[in-house]
Amino acid sequence: MKEVLKNYSGILFLLLGITVGSIIGVVAPQIVEYIKPMGDIFLNLLFVSVVPLVFFAVSNSISSLEQQSKFGKIIFTMAFTFLLFILIAAIFTIGMVYLFPVSSISGSSEIIAEAAKEENWGDRIVSFFTVGEFTELFSRKNMLALLIFAFLTGFAARKSGENGKPFRLFIASGYEVMKELLLMIMKIAPIGLGAYFAYQVATLGPQLFGFYAKPLGLYYISGIIYFFVFFSLYAFLADRKKGIKNFWTNAILSTLTALSTCSSFATMPTNLVAASKIGIPSSIANLVIPIGTTLHKNGSSMSSIIKIYVAFQIIGRDFFEPSNLLLALGITVFVSIVAGGIPNGGYIGEMLMISVYQLPQEAIPAVIIIGTLVDPLATVLNAVGDIVAAMFVNRFVKV
Repeated sequence: MKEVLKNYSGILFLLLGITVGSIIGVVAPQIVEYIKPMGDIFLNLLFVSVVPLVFFAVSNSISSLEQQSKFGKIIFTMAFTFLLFILIAAIFTIGMVYLFPVSSISGSSEIIAEAAKEENWGDRIVSFFTVGEFTELFSRKNMLALLIFAFLTGFAARKSGENGKPFRLFIASGYEVMKELLLMIMKIAPIGLGAYFAYQVATLGPQLFGFYAKPLGLYYISGIIYFFVFFSLYAFLADRKKGIKNFWTNAILSTLTALSTCSSFATMPTNLVAASKIGIPSSIANLVIPIGTTLHKNGSSMSSIIKIYVAFQIIGRDFFEPSNLLLALGITVFVSIVAGGIPNGGYIGEMLMISVYQLPQEAIPAVIIIGTLVDPLATVLNAVGDIVAAMFVNRFVKV
């Protein structure tokens, strides 16, 4: 019994903090603004620590891989896994909205959407992949640019041979130091996440029972089914019954962190810890999980389908027309890639959806509201999905 309490003490304390925060959010929402700064401090510590961890983890994984062919196989398998999981999530959601249709919804004229700034596609592509200043790399807003830079740094360290050995040791050492720093920060997780969860309950809770209850209910039911059924299936395919046991034993902390923070980025440290406990080699976990935080989003895939469906219901168009479904899948893959690993990061994708389908302005408030209210579960599916994706990649690439 003592051993069980020792192993699960962190999760139990975290559950206690979240429970207390939830109770405060329900019974005393007026004091939430006073305790929310504790949650913000915790998140800020996580954010500033995770950025260098991403750099060291990715570059160290690439520079330490012995075989070039093995690296190529990891990348190919990872890309295939991400695309497969995203499309399965989208197709499953299409099936759910077909079996359980939502009655017509009207937009809310009282809600005014903030207009997106005009920017040509050339500038967007450049800013998506690169930044103009070195210092801008180390911002969570430029995750893809940081990943690309870490990739190139790792390759350069590999090609430098004996002369680059001190730098490779520095990268490996930096990765270990940043891991320890994050473990230290996670010690205050029960307080930080409890405070942030109080804020989530106090602000989002009342809205869940309002105008958008039915489409939100459909998303949450579909998401919970996908979370338990499909993640278990992926874990089984990765390592049979042992995979299911390992996944659900080690995914609890990541699930609670994602649910509390609504941030895939903040959940990444717990994902790396879970992957290590599951037995996934660091050369795989340190690539799949950081990259997956930006490019692999099951929850965003599902929410994209729900938002497109609701927008079509508002204007009375047939969502299930084949051309609309194919376009929805294409948009969903794109949205799942560009949505950032930070709270409410899918607005670019929502604006893209409105633009591609040439939907009227009244559809904009609906998709933004739904995108905000599904964020807790969407983040869980996005973040925890990276663990099972790493298990899946490890199944086919033995390092």
